[in-house]
Amino acid sequence: MAETVTPSGTTGSLLASLDPLLRTWLPRQRWFAGKGRAVTGFTPVSVTELLPPDGRLGLYHLLLRVHQPAAPGAPPHPGDCYQLLIGVREALPPRLAPALIGHVTEGPLAGRTVYDALYDPRPAEVLLEALRTRARIGGLRFERDPGQEIRAGLVARLMTAEQSNSSVVYGDTFILKLLRRVVPGVNPDLELPLALAREGCPRVPAPTAWLHAEVGTQTYVLAVLQPFVSGAADGWELALRELAKGEDFAAEARALGRATAEVHTALARALPTVTLGHAQLEALVDGMTERLTAAVQAVPALLPYEPGLRSAYRALGTLAAEGRTWTAQRVHGDLHLGQCLRSPSGNWSLIDFEGEPARPLAERRMPQPPVRDIAGMLRSFDYAAHSASPPAHDWAHACRAAYCSGYAEVAGRDPRTDPVLLRAFETDKAVYEVVYEARHRPDWLPVPLSAVRRLALPDQEARP
Repeated sequence: MAETVTPSGTTGSLLASLDPLLRTWLPRQRWFAGKGRAVTGFTPVSVTELLPPDGRLGLYHLLLRVHQPAAPGAPPHPGDCYQLLIGVREALPPRLAPALIGHVTEGPLAGRTVYDALYDPRPAEVLLEALRTRARIGGLRFERDPGQEIRAGLVARLMTAEQSNSSVVYGDTFILKLLRRVVPGVNPDLELPLALAREGCPRVPAPTAWLHAEVGTQTYVLAVLQPFVSGAADGWELALRELAKGEDFAAEARALGRATAEVHTALARALPTVTLGHAQLEALVDGMTERLTAAVQAVPALLPYEPGLRSAYRALGTLAAEGRTWTAQRVHGDLHLGQCLRSPSGNWSLIDFEGEPARPLAERRMPQPPVRDIAGMLRSFDYAAHSASPPAHDWAHACRAAYCSGYAEVAGRDPRTDPVLLRAFETDKAVYEVVYEARHRPDWLPVPLSAVRRLALPDQEARP
């Protein structure tokens, strides 16, 4: 155990008593990545007592490495590390029933009830107060931008929308994103918004405070507090509402394209850019090709389209061999409508710069061609269009065109003028979606398969 702050001699028995409860509870959580494989054990990374459980309420902060059998064909894995906030009460009031983890029968918490503390305003407010006062508790470091103030006494509420992390809103002032699956190192979800704040980019809320843990020589970014855009509309929900009403979304898509270009331009100023030459592009194409090969093995429905999809990557490799180069920079990494907010005044913001959580941290922090984000957004318009019956293909086409036009207005270059690069990245994204939907949401599989059919056509027919 690398870091513990609990009464002497209680940590081992505490974790032993929680073990059977967590084995059942964890796999049911939306943010748990190891679904479908049994939990075989836990290794504590850090255990920190935030409130002693000797009164009405106790609170523990845990970083636990979760052990599971490796997926078929995958190499052995040390286990993912998850951040948990465990509340302790004698009994749960009815309002906290959805947060129940279980009833402890042995150890220092015997006879008590443990639950996910983020559902409970009081423990969530403990976190905000620690950020406000820049507390140090064991290896936990609560940091705050000295230029921003945090008012005491803001009431907390957990956002219950499904997401890969957990978010708590404080009054209508701040939102705390608490990362669930964590890895040591510099997390882009804090790194990039801080860099954009230094550039004065208004399209991304500037971090107000953040939490990290120092465990031995490693640092884990655990949570980021940012201003809450009161009354903001989630881009995905807004698009679906307008589509359901038969309303045009092209003007919003164009504005969103401009916002994306503003963020890309600011990131290129704030952080280093690189030129991708033949060797780098060859590695990029090889990675896309390998992902396609694995996807075809996992989802046989891709097999008829494999030759056409490979041609998308082969065309990019040909341009690279001819000496074509592209500029790469830091990008959002997982951009789609759900990662965008429109304020009541009509301004768009981009949020959630964590990148695709399933990818290694080092890969998520690598410079990429900006078209990677653009391809993700184009795929998102396609997903929204398929929520209509029949699918609104013309609506999606109009949104895609408007988004690219808006992007060009700010960036000075239209992504559609580089069709080989755009097709390769959109193909890579659609292949990823096919595998994801086949594993997690089979009913959605026709959506990316429809894109795959289009992208597998000859080049001139596959363009947006």
